[in-house]
Amino acid sequence: MIEQKEHFHGSDLEKIEKIYGIKKEDIISFAANVNPLGESGKLKTALFERIDAITKYPDREYTSLRKAIGSYCKCSYEHILVGNGCTELISLFIQITSPRETLLLGPTYSEYERDLKINGSDIKYYFLKEEKDFEIDIDDFSSNIHPSTDLVIICNPNNPTGSIITPDKLEKLLLHCKKTNTYAMIDETYIEFVPDVDELSAIPLTDKFDNLIILRGTSKFFATPGLRLGYAITGNDHILKEINTNKNPWMINSLAVVAGETMFLDEEYINRTRNLILSEKTRVKEMIESSGRFKIYPSYSNFYLLKILDENVDAHMLFERAIRQNMMIRDCSTFPGLENRFIRFCIMKPDDNTRLINCITHA
Repeated sequence: MIEQKEHFHGSDLEKIEKIYGIKKEDIISFAANVNPLGESGKLKTALFERIDAITKYPDREYTSLRKAIGSYCKCSYEHILVGNGCTELISLFIQITSPRETLLLGPTYSEYERDLKINGSDIKYYFLKEEKDFEIDIDDFSSNIHPSTDLVIICNPNNPTGSIITPDKLEKLLLHCKKTNTYAMIDETYIEFVPDVDELSAIPLTDKFDNLIILRGTSKFFATPGLRLGYAITGNDHILKEINTNKNPWMINSLAVVAGETMFLDEEYINRTRNLILSEKTRVKEMIESSGRFKIYPSYSNFYLLKILDENVDAHMLFERAIRQNMMIRDCSTFPGLENRFIRFCIMKPDDNTRLINCITHA
């Protein structure tokens, strides 16, 4: 087991406020990976106009919400589960499948390991290789999945590397998992930031493979981390039934239902977000490369992973330098498989991005 060190998560603004004496409202968080545009305008209007939704219990089946998600994801609403954020659905899936042995594709998000530990799973890591820019060798990865492997967890695009596994490679992996009787959980939290979601999402594979569950949420792309709205997609009727049987009733509150029925239809907001992220990623990448101070890795998400090339500087030093200027980046030394020469930051608004790049590139 790899021990996690104390670290600041992107949501730890209260902790930062206490330690550094900076008001959390004054901190620009490049560590939370949240859409810099903030919530959808249509969402704000809908919540204001339908505030009376809180006077009624939501539908236990969440049919209208699931239909809205199904339309957005181009899949059957009958294959959709909703939960109080992705975190709850991860916990429920691990609890129900009770994997004795799990293979994690690393470096990756720490919450998977937390839930696996709680459920007593033996955790093994397969680390993406830095020298290959964290791009996966799907055959080598598959060779590490055995009949004893009950579950494989993949974040796609991956956090913190930004790398992606394309659907053709995932299909190859899932075929192998069928032979070993292994479930695959794919977390698509960041998939909506890619240029073409329909081309790169694994959702169509849920029609082919019943050993697959896909997770998504609204915290990052739709900038609603406080809403706690997550959803899962699977073609496995047994898993659908078990989660629905074991979950708490009314996992989603009435306003989250209103939000989900609204935000997925806001195409202007969706397109504006993608255009901003893609254009700023290009500009920021050029600024980073021209500095000569970092290795920047290919990213399919709204953030970049950087390796510090200056031997006299480490991740904590850059974190400190940025936070003293009211900007929070992620020191990646706490991710299993990385060390203190890596940082991660997400794309924010243009002026903020420029200020951050100037901060970390001018020692």
